[in-house]
Amino acid sequence: MEAKDDMIRGGQFIVTETKAEDVFTPEDFSDEQKMMRDSVKEFVDREIWPKKEEFEKKNYDLTEEIMRKAGELGFLGVAVPEEYDGLGMDFVSTMLVCDYISGATGSIATAFGAHTGIGTLPITLYGTEEQKKKYIPKLATGEWFGAYCLTEPDAGSDANSGKTKAVLTEDGKHYKISGQKMWISNAGFCDLFIVFARIEDDKNITGFIIEKDLDNGISLGEEEKKLGIHSSSTRQVFFSETKVPVDNILGERNGGFKIAMNALNVGRIKLAAACLDAQRRVIDSAVKYANDRVQFNTPIAKFGAIRSKLAEMATGVYTDEAASYRAAKNIEDRIHLRKEAGNSPQEAELKGVEEFAIECSILKVAVSEDAQDCTDEGIQIYGGMGFSADTPMESAWRDARISRIYEGTNEINRMLSVGMLMKKAMKGHIDFMGPAQAVADELTGIPSFDTPDYSELLSEEKAMLQKLKKIFLMVAGSAAQKFGAELEDHQQLLLASSDILIEIYMAESALLRAEKNAKKEGEDAQKVQIAMAKLRLYQAVEKINLKAKEGIISFAEGDEQKMMLMGLKRFTKYDNYPNIVELRNIIADKVTEDNTYNF
Repeated sequence: MEAKDDMIRGGQFIVTETKAEDVFTPEDFSDEQKMMRDSVKEFVDREIWPKKEEFEKKNYDLTEEIMRKAGELGFLGVAVPEEYDGLGMDFVSTMLVCDYISGATGSIATAFGAHTGIGTLPITLYGTEEQKKKYIPKLATGEWFGAYCLTEPDAGSDANSGKTKAVLTEDGKHYKISGQKMWISNAGFCDLFIVFARIEDDKNITGFIIEKDLDNGISLGEEEKKLGIHSSSTRQVFFSETKVPVDNILGERNGGFKIAMNALNVGRIKLAAACLDAQRRVIDSAVKYANDRVQFNTPIAKFGAIRSKLAEMATGVYTDEAASYRAAKNIEDRIHLRKEAGNSPQEAELKGVEEFAIECSILKVAVSEDAQDCTDEGIQIYGGMGFSADTPMESAWRDARISRIYEGTNEINRMLSVGMLMKKAMKGHIDFMGPAQAVADELTGIPSFDTPDYSELLSEEKAMLQKLKKIFLMVAGSAAQKFGAELEDHQQLLLASSDILIEIYMAESALLRAEKNAKKEGEDAQKVQIAMAKLRLYQAVEKINLKAKEGIISFAEGDEQKMMLMGLKRFTKYDNYPNIVELRNIIADKVTEDNTYNF
């Protein structure tokens, strides 16, 4: 038990070597999970994809109708325990449903995510038994829809600074809620709000469950005019002495900030999942267009400039899938461990996700940015047609843009990832300073000039990855020693360190996926996967070199700076550089021959 417990600590990937056989990959889905995936895909292809144009016309009724149908099929209740009319599926399966239901339009992705995640989950995790019995079955089946009211005009990233007030009535039976909430997804058609307000001068906000009754001091602003997610209902919600029974406090008084943060942890990894199928569909459309579009008597899919784009897009989503499902399975395993140790299902899920909060933030940033790049290149492959609303690319690009903002902006999540890692180190959950000191000692020692044996598959890549981890330890370790608790005031250094951390996790995930499958299926069968893993690692090395240099020359001086820059040079040097053009061609051949993304 202890050894296993130790094996799946969040954030530990940076100081340990993860074995390929210890990671879960999309190739490991069970038959039941594949059936679930296929039924969601069939639903999307039947109900959502053909109506894509309608979603661009701000058809909020269509979104509500699709959500009801999703509820009837059980898709809204995948993460809800069976005793509350849900399917009670494991964490990986809930990711899978979120992944495939979100790919056709950001409007449904947002409605689904807001309802099943932050609209339902806080009650599942923090509600009393009475609250759960009253509300969860309605939310799980789509009879009711939920919305989440946290953000205010002056409280965005600083969520705990909200001014919405909750005042106890004289008879002590109700709270009167007054305040303004904005950017509330599903506000137009929801039946229930989870609202955060401050009681008296409490340090933290408190959560409340409020039924939507427009005669109870609740009014809605107009639908927001937005860049993308056009049929996602987004409105301001105003509360004017809205009466809420005392029994409708969610969790405990003063505990709302904790609820908000933990709901966002789950929201972050689910948001990563929600950006996966969107990328697959963009690649599918782009490669089909590139194979059909003839210029200079040649399909444009045969031109190197287009092949490079297709290879990069495929590598992006391959990596994102690997990292997202790796972390999801880690969380699932952690939840099982917690249940075995006697935790309630709610406590087990909370602690399981919280353990991997670093990975949740990493994934939120990396996958949302890959999705944006993918849609951008999708437009470029279509050329002038990509800019036209008659093709699916421009709406995909606009819909992708919000992913970098909600569930905590990517800047906040970048800083959180490193900040949480440092906190774990201080608590002794991860031995960070020990390995960081070992790297510092290595810098002053004499480097080995032996030529390593790289005969084993991906062995040079894995050695390279270990060196990249040393760079993170060198940069973040030195910064932590220099600034101590003030490190969080140095945001630009945190951002640079965070980019290094993110690149390592994503590249490692791609490598481990390719290695695991090559060991299972044989190297020849996995030639393209291996090429994607090598390409992703090379990109990580280049980006880490840039970010680490930026950090080193900004906080180190004199001999220390010289020594660290020499270390950086040593740790980013391949013995045998990969042929990047060849790797891209291997990937592009597969994608263009299959006329789809098929991994």
